[in-house]
Amino acid sequence: MSHRSYNQYCGLAYALDIVGERWTLLIIRELIAGPRRFKDLLAGLPGISTNLLAERLKSLEREGLLCRRVLPPPAGSTVYELSPLGQGLEKSLLELGKWGSQFVPPSAGEAALLNVGSYALTLKTFFRPERAQGINETYELRIDREVLHVEIKGKRIQVEQGEAGKADAVFQTDIASYLALLTGQLQPDEAMAKGLIRVEGDPAALSRFLDLCGLSGPD
Repeated sequence: MSHRSYNQYCGLAYALDIVGERWTLLIIRELIAGPRRFKDLLAGLPGISTNLLAERLKSLEREGLLCRRVLPPPAGSTVYELSPLGQGLEKSLLELGKWGSQFVPPSAGEAALLNVGSYALTLKTFFRPERAQGINETYELRIDREVLHVEIKGKRIQVEQGEAGKADAVFQTDIASYLALLTGQLQPDEAMAKGLIRVEGDPAALSRFLDLCGLSGPD
């Protein structure tokens, strides 16, 4: 496919020449929390074809936004990860996601629920650093078959794929219950009482996590 350009002497136009194609920013979203295999990207982008994903990845690699590498044995898998240039899009994605959240309906309806890694950016988008004073905790999220860990230290948050080296609390649940907790449609006490989530470690850590990163934390 030939490369299309707005051909305008404007920073925004040049940016859109690179990331303005359909699916491109969502691919960046998938890689924010760390490297992913091709099949992981497919799973996190329901509706995209294998050919289109391959094309978009080649284009982003050509532009220097991502790179490929082979994991050391025993994995040996090829993964895609953001370059420093690609990581520079994070702040823009956070602001765009925050702006777009006002259009998200109360329930998913027919929209596809994603893997927890796809929602890594959501935690950063709604993180409340003013409430994190004095907190130094790491949470491990085991959602369905994926694992994410969230480190909150001072007023900073770090979200990455995979298990935490040492977690203060581990939350194990499914993606529907996780999103219900994150949006405030399900309360922590109710979720634990109904067995919808299992907490290893301090049970109060779940409420702290949601207060700091939930979409509808208490005022």
